[in-house]
Amino acid sequence: MHPLKKLLRYASTYKTDLRLATLYSILNKFFDVLPEVLIGVAVDIVVNGEKSFLAKRVLGSFGMTETWHQLVFLGVVNAFIWMGESWFEYLLSLKWRKLAQNLQHDLRLDTYDHVQKLEMAYFENQRTGNLMSVLNEDINQMERFLNGGANQIIQVICSSVMVSAVFFVLQPSLAIISLLPVPVILFGAFWFQKRLAPRYAEVREAAGDVSARLNNNLLGLATIKAFATEDFEKKHIAEASNTYRQANARAIAVSAAITPVIRMAILAGFTATLVYGGWLTLHDELAVGAYSVLVYLTQRLLWPMTGLAEVADMYQRSMSAIDRAMNLLDTPINIHYEGAHLPQATVRGDLRFEQVSFAYGEQTTLAHINLHIPAGKTVAFVGSTGSGKSTLVKLLLRFYTPQSGHILLDGQATDMLKLQDLRRVIGYVAQDSFLTDGTIADNIAYGLENISEQAIADAARAAEAMEFIQKLPLGFATRIGERGQKLSGGQRQRLALARAILKNPPILILDEATSAIDNETEAAIQRSLEVVSRNRTTIVIAHRLSTVRQADCIHVLESGSIVESGTHEQLLQLHGAYAALWRLQTGEK
Repeated sequence: MHPLKKLLRYASTYKTDLRLATLYSILNKFFDVLPEVLIGVAVDIVVNGEKSFLAKRVLGSFGMTETWHQLVFLGVVNAFIWMGESWFEYLLSLKWRKLAQNLQHDLRLDTYDHVQKLEMAYFENQRTGNLMSVLNEDINQMERFLNGGANQIIQVICSSVMVSAVFFVLQPSLAIISLLPVPVILFGAFWFQKRLAPRYAEVREAAGDVSARLNNNLLGLATIKAFATEDFEKKHIAEASNTYRQANARAIAVSAAITPVIRMAILAGFTATLVYGGWLTLHDELAVGAYSVLVYLTQRLLWPMTGLAEVADMYQRSMSAIDRAMNLLDTPINIHYEGAHLPQATVRGDLRFEQVSFAYGEQTTLAHINLHIPAGKTVAFVGSTGSGKSTLVKLLLRFYTPQSGHILLDGQATDMLKLQDLRRVIGYVAQDSFLTDGTIADNIAYGLENISEQAIADAARAAEAMEFIQKLPLGFATRIGERGQKLSGGQRQRLALARAILKNPPILILDEATSAIDNETEAAIQRSLEVVSRNRTTIVIAHRLSTVRQADCIHVLESGSIVESGTHEQLLQLHGAYAALWRLQTGEK
C-alpha cells in the first residue's frame, strides 16, 4: 500500500479536519486567482469605458455605466477578494498545522506504544538508534509535510483547474496551446518522483544508521575513553555520516534537475500565450482585457509549478519517512496480551515448568526442563555462562515464548493469563536495572501511584539503601542522572531492590543482581533478601555461589539442562558440577 494511503487510513479519526483544511486551501486559491481576473477587467474598463464587459453585463441594469463608478465598484470587489484570501489563508494555516501537530503526537505515541508491546526477539535484530530515528526524525518529517507540503499540492492542482477554466471560457484555441506544457510538467514531476523514491528510502536508512551509531557511542562513552578509542570511533561516525551524505547526494542529483526541466516547459506555455494571444488581439479576435487576463493567468498558472520541485522533494522525503513509521506500526505483535485476570492477592507463587524447551534461532538454550518451585521457597539457579539460567526467568516473564512445554503459576498456564497481570505479580531485579533520570524517590516508586514517603523509606531501608541516600545532598529528592549515572553500581542495585520490595510481589526474581557489585554491597543485599524472601517465592540467578548458599534448593544448569539439584550441603557431597564450581570460587583444591 502507498505510504499516503497508509497515512490517510491512520488519520481516519481526523477526516473532518482534513476535509476542512482541504476546503480552506481550495477557497484560498480561488480568491488568490481572482485578482488577475480583476486586472483584465480593469484594463477593459480603461480601454472601453462605458462599453466595457462590466458595464454591459453586470452594472448596466443598476445605471452604473460611468468609468469612475465601474472602477470604484472594482475597488470594493478587490478589497473583498483580498480579505477573503487573507481569511482563508489564516484558516488553512491554522487547520493544517493543528492537524500536523495532532497526527505527529498520535503517531509518535501509538508507534512507541506498539514498540513496547513487541516481543524481545524483535529487538535482537534492531538497533536502538534506528528505532529512535523512526520515532523522532521520520515522524517530524511527516509533520513538516502536513504543515506546508499538502497545502501546496492542493493549491497547485486547484490553480491548474481554475485557470484552465478561465482560459477555455475566454479563448479555447489559445487555452489548448498555452496549457500544452501542463501535462509535460506533471509527467516530469511524477517521473522524477519515481526516481527519487528509492533514493530517499536510502537516505532515511542512512540517517537511521547515523543515529544508531551516535546512540551506541554516547551510551558507551566511558568505555571509549578508557580504551582511548576516540579517533577510532570518530572514523566509524565519519563512515556512517559519509554514507548518509552520499545517499543525499544521489537524491539531490535527481531533485535538482526538476526545476530547470519545469522552467523550460513554462517558457513554452508563456511564450505561446504572449505571442499567439497578442496576434489574436491585434486581429480583433481577442479583447485587450481578455488578453491581459490570459497573460497574467499564464504566469499565475505556470510559474508556481516551479514549486513542484520543492513539493516533490518534500513529498518524497515525507513518503519515505511515513513508510518507515507505518511499517513499524504494522509490525505484528507475536505475543498474546489478553487472557484470564490474575488478582495479585490470590497468587501464592507456586511455579511449574513442564517439558519447557527454547532456542534462540537454531541454538538450543533450554531442553525439556521439568521443574517445580514451591510457593514461598527460595530457589537458585547456577551454571556457566550460556547454560540457560536467565532464559528461564525471561520465559516466566513472557519476554519470550517457549517452543514447547508450559509454565504454570498456581496451576494456571502463564500464556493463558493476562500478560500485564502476570508481570505485576513478579518483582524483577536485573544485573543492569533500568533507572530513570528522576529522583531517588521516583525510581523506588517507579510504576506505582499514590505511594507515601514512608512506604518509599521503608523499602529503601529494607534494601539497606538508607545509608547512602541520607548522605546525598537532597536525600530522596536527589536526581540521579540518566540511567542513574551519578550512583555507583552497588547503589543502583540497592535502588532496584528497593523498587522490587515496594512493589511487594508474590514472586521475586534476582537475575545476576549481585554479579557486578562489591562484597559489602553483596552482603547488604544478602541481608535484605533474608528478610524480603520470607513467605515469598524467590528466584535467584547467580554466578557467585556465596549468594545462594542459604537457598532452599539450588539447581545447576549445563547446556540447557538441569544436571544437579539440592541444598548447598547436599550438592557439595555429590562432588559434581556444583562442588567443582565451589572449589573454583573458594580456592579449595
